[in-house]
Amino acid sequence: METLMASSSSTATIPFRPPIRPVRSSNSFFFSGHTSPGTTPFFRSLLFGNHGAHSHRKLNHSFRNSSSSSPSSLNLKLEIKCGVTEINESQFDEVVLKSDRPVLVEFVAGWCGPCRLVAPAVESLSKEYEEKLVVVKIDHDSNPKLIEEYKVYGLPALIMFKDGEEVPKSRREGAITKAKLKGYIDELLESVSVS
Repeated sequence: METLMASSSSTATIPFRPPIRPVRSSNSFFFSGHTSPGTTPFFRSLLFGNHGAHSHRKLNHSFRNSSSSSPSSLNLKLEIKCGVTEINESQFDEVVLKSDRPVLVEFVAGWCGPCRLVAPAVESLSKEYEEKLVVVKIDHDSNPKLIEEYKVYGLPALIMFKDGEEVPKSRREGAITKAKLKGYIDELLESVSVS
């Protein structure tokens, strides 16, 4: 038996066969594993329960039952979508170069640890600046032409675009704290509004 923390104020003991394991997908996080039938209401309450004033984000989710060797277990699949839009090479011209607002492009990869570290800060600030700035991410491995064209050598890489051009001195590579990222965005937005 393992204890699964649902929040800082509640815990539940749930027998898992085998343990739930995180699996990373391009713009989603999946948790899959076998659980007993009694655990499904627990997960439903986490997703649909009243979380008070702190519930700010919408969650896309899916529950999927599949046949297994044991009739007493369910295969549970939980998917949580991120807020930053992922685009590819075919969408780059329309979304980034033809945008009427500045666009911050984050180049990431699923295997990149620093990319996963920075992702929550980028997502949070994308919501904070949604009136002033468009934030998108591009998967490094799926878009080799863009990687070559913009010479992205380190990940995560941030580049701001305005009026179809890369903003001078906007390129930033590597992990960054939320406070420094906010300062970086503020400085760039100020520079593009002056010019």
